[in-house]
Amino acid sequence: MTKAFFSSGDVIADRRADYARMLAESGDHAAAADLMNQALEIAPDWAAGWDLLGSFHEKAGNVSHAIAAWRRLEALDDEGTFGARLKLAAYDAGAAGEGTAVGYVEALFDQYAPQFEASLVGKLGYRVPEMLEQMVREEMAKLGLTSVGKALDLGCGTGLMGERLRDAVTHLEGVDISAAMIAETARKGIYDSLQKAELVATLNARRSDIDLMTAADVFIYCGALQPVLAALVRALKPGGLVAFSLEAHDGEEALFLRPSLRYAHGIGPTREALVVAGLEVLRFETAILRFDRGAPITGILVLARRPAIDVSAANEVADGDDRAA
Repeated sequence: MTKAFFSSGDVIADRRADYARMLAESGDHAAAADLMNQALEIAPDWAAGWDLLGSFHEKAGNVSHAIAAWRRLEALDDEGTFGARLKLAAYDAGAAGEGTAVGYVEALFDQYAPQFEASLVGKLGYRVPEMLEQMVREEMAKLGLTSVGKALDLGCGTGLMGERLRDAVTHLEGVDISAAMIAETARKGIYDSLQKAELVATLNARRSDIDLMTAADVFIYCGALQPVLAALVRALKPGGLVAFSLEAHDGEEALFLRPSLRYAHGIGPTREALVVAGLEVLRFETAILRFDRGAPITGILVLARRPAIDVSAANEVADGDDRAA
């Protein structure tokens, strides 16, 4: 995604960039790149301009030129707002790094917040909150539960997941990395509390106090699952439930970064990661999550539980028991 247009500070450079964007919108990405190059000759340290140039080259099919633009962008964007590192990694021109690219994801959703629901639900056929809700409610019915105590909605966004579970929980918390998303959902009055924070840091600050955790299309921005799963297991109460979605691929690798800058996770490695984290898998399904440029995006839907009995703690007691047999 190209970030919102920021002024270069030079009127002529801005004007040429405007014309370049108009050409891109008409489909002439090669001409847009040529004009953007002219703008950057005037304003060579303009980070947003290099981001635009990279996107024009990419859409024109000139990947090597796009990579060159993103390398320049990476040098200018200390906070990672434009996601240059991820864009390079998506084309095997660099390493994606560990964990969430916080600066990029925060900026992405701050910009996206005002049109988030209209775009995602109205245009892309997004159904993840609905599908996760069904899984959670079916499991609650099996357990004879009509509600649970405390729920935490990770990456709560504008509250699409939270509003579906509001009547099934006593206390509902939402956390999101984007202040703009928090502001959008705060207007709805869905959550008992809202927090702007990175999700792993949030989970690491909790200890066994959550009955239900949800993450609808959130871990697709986090990369490796293991740190996330380890943190959420510690935050769940024994017997607590977690429901989340991932984008999927059929290969043997644990994950790879798509040109969309979202991670796709392998089906087999994801199952293994859940077991290693100590979660009991209740549901593990593949489904169409939404559409992207007309193409279906296949994903994984997971419902899992932290075991009611902490096996590791029980083993420690047994190992240290010196009573006579």
